[in-house]
Amino acid sequence: MNDELFLNEQVKVVATFGDGLNPCQPLKFKRKNGREVIITEIGLRFPNAKGSRMVHIFDVTDGSADYRLEFDAERLTWRLTREADHEV
Repeated sequence: MNDELFLNEQVKVVATFGDGLNPCQPLKFKRKNGREVIITEIGLRFPNAKGSRMVHIFDVTDGSADYRLEFDAERLTWRLTREADHEV
């Protein structure tokens, strides 16, 4: 991600939860301004301990911009923490 904005925005996410190697898959999210972003691809995903809480990090794209979503497994909340336009 180049020229990225660092954010700390709570977002509403539609995700599927199942089993297997990747049990959580975010599908789309809605920002505070009402803009809905439909995820077309999930890149890197990894768990990260933040103190005693486990936060699952997802690097995703909608085809025109890249985003980083963080899911707090204890608080059951999603945050948008980064946004970057695709390089041309």
